[in-house]
Amino acid sequence: MKSILHKANTRGHANHGWLNSHHTFSFANYRNPQRMNFGVLRVLNDDVVAPGKGFGTHPHDNMEIISIPLEGDLEHKDSMGNTTVIRKGDVQVMSAGTGIYHSEYNKNQDQEVHFLQIWMFPNQQNVEPRYDQITLANSVSKNTLQQVLSPNADDAGVWVHQNAWFHIGEFEPGYELNYVLKQTENGVYTFVLEGAVNINKQLLNKRDGYGVWDTNQIAIKAHSQCRILMMEVPMELTI
Repeated sequence: MKSILHKANTRGHANHGWLNSHHTFSFANYRNPQRMNFGVLRVLNDDVVAPGKGFGTHPHDNMEIISIPLEGDLEHKDSMGNTTVIRKGDVQVMSAGTGIYHSEYNKNQDQEVHFLQIWMFPNQQNVEPRYDQITLANSVSKNTLQQVLSPNADDAGVWVHQNAWFHIGEFEPGYELNYVLKQTENGVYTFVLEGAVNINKQLLNKRDGYGVWDTNQIAIKAHSQCRILMMEVPMELTI
C-alpha cells in the first residue's frame, strides 16, 4: 500500500476578497510540482464566495467538473441552456467535452456560499457536453457511505466519463467499516468535511486529505462525529 498525506494547513491559498479559496492541488497562481494531482483527480478547491459575487462566464473543455455545495446557494448558467441553483445536499456534474461556457454566482446577497470544486480528467476526449445534478436524500442514515458519483448512468448519483466512484459518509464516534475498491488499479482520496477520522490508522482532521493506492480495501474509523468525501479514481490516465 502507498499513501500521501495533505494536511489542511499545507494547501495553496488565494483570497481575492470576493473569493477565498484553498487548493489541495496546483491551481491558478499556486504551483507545487509535488501536488499536481492524485491520479486523474486534478483539482480539489475549497471555495467560499462572498454574497452576490461569483465566477463570470468562462470556458472549459475535456474535463469532468463536479461541484458539491457545503453551505448556501450557488447559481449556475451555461452555454447548454441550463440555469439552476445548487444547494447543500446537491451534487452537480458537467462533462465539458468539446467545450462549454458557464458562470457560477452566489445567489444570495446576505450570506456566503461554500462549495467544493473538483475536476477530473475524462477517459474520453471531445464528448458531447452534458449537465446533471442530484439532490441527496435527507433521510440517509448515519454510519453509511452514500454513493454520489459513478461511471454508470443507471447507478446511484451523477455519472462521469471516468471509472470513478465518489461516496459521502457521516459517522458517529468509534464507528468502523471497510471500503472495498471497485477497481484494484484505482486509488482513494479521502477529504474530511467535518470532524476527525482514521483512515488506515492515519488520523485526519477537518479539511485534511489522504490518498491511498496499491490496496484493495481501506479501513475507516470515526475518531469523532465526522463527515467525509471519498473519491475513488484511476491512478493512471488512459485515453
